[in-house]
Amino acid sequence: MADDRPRWWPGPFDVEAFATSAVEAVRGAVAECAPGREVSATPSLVASSFAAVDHLRIDGRAPQAWAPMSGFVRATDGWIRTHANFPHHAAAITRALGATTRDELDAKVAALPAAEAADRIVVAGGIATVVRSEREWGAHPHALATAGDAWVTQETTGTRPAVPTGDGLPLAGVRVLDLTRVLAGPACTQLLACLGAEVLRIDAPARPELLDQYISNAMGKRSAELDLADSCDLVRDGLVPRADVVILGYRPRSLARFGLTPAQLIEHRPGLVVGSLSAWGEHGPWAERPGFDSIVQAASGIAERCAADGRPGALPVQALDYATGYELAAHVIGMLARGEAGVVRASLLGAARTLLGRPAPSDGPVGSPRAHTVEVPSPYGPVVAVPPPILLDGETLERSISGYAASAPAWR
Repeated sequence: MADDRPRWWPGPFDVEAFATSAVEAVRGAVAECAPGREVSATPSLVASSFAAVDHLRIDGRAPQAWAPMSGFVRATDGWIRTHANFPHHAAAITRALGATTRDELDAKVAALPAAEAADRIVVAGGIATVVRSEREWGAHPHALATAGDAWVTQETTGTRPAVPTGDGLPLAGVRVLDLTRVLAGPACTQLLACLGAEVLRIDAPARPELLDQYISNAMGKRSAELDLADSCDLVRDGLVPRADVVILGYRPRSLARFGLTPAQLIEHRPGLVVGSLSAWGEHGPWAERPGFDSIVQAASGIAERCAADGRPGALPVQALDYATGYELAAHVIGMLARGEAGVVRASLLGAARTLLGRPAPSDGPVGSPRAHTVEVPSPYGPVVAVPPPILLDGETLERSISGYAASAPAWR
């Protein structure tokens, strides 16, 4: 379908319309939460928010790029995609294949079929997938099991007090427990924080977040480290009962032993709004497999359609992460506005299916709008970053950044 909308990014997918739709969902939810206020978005803010990592500067420096063993790797019969930015995932590749450098990884995988190479890495605890075409993915058991699933689902389980309306930030007084990592979940909770919520992020000390990744979505949050294996009672019985929202970004059912699945949380605190993010959805053979935006792109056919010069490609921005984070935030904000309790579920795979199903973009010229950034203080020096993708009464919603793991695991 051709039209006269400007294109912000090259490629075979209408990422512009995909991004705009997700931000429009947020705008509508915030307008519901703040009646009588002007809630808007601009093309420059939408485009910048989806390319936020590209615009990020921390005390003048760009964030760390992809780790050497992350990326596309050629096998004997195709390609795999790996994700090794976290040290424990890089270590899993070493255990699986004996590779400690990118050159060694290329050599090891070049001697193996793609499925065998990816399976070895996954069995060792790493992150990898075969790069499939859309047709090949459509025949995969997990694709068949989840083909009819919606990108975002909402289950209302009860009522809770609606957020009050007024002239301040719409979510002032709302407490959000943030148990997420990487981009989709943190983008969601940063938006909630910049709308006035008190957001407390909890990470495991044994596997901390990458600092630059934390900073990229840390506006307005507090961050604490806590080992759930030793302190799950503090979270379940100390933090959850005083929370209004809990956002989960770990594999489905992986938090069951701590009493922190959506069903357990709702039973423990009936008035909660729970947001649950996953890579592959809540059921099917890959439901409990970890994944990232880049991995879902590679598995689902997006990378194959972005191929150039015989090599798989990727979307120009991490659109699955940001769109899913914003869609989740929109549903959570809407429930708070209406005084509803319940569970919102969203997956990166659902985002991939939605994007794959959109009409092709026009062939017009490509030119991104001017970058929309702000400068905020942080313990790491001034941070130039993109604020959340909406304006409230014509103003952006940026807030300062606090130190990673610098807070106590307690509400103010």
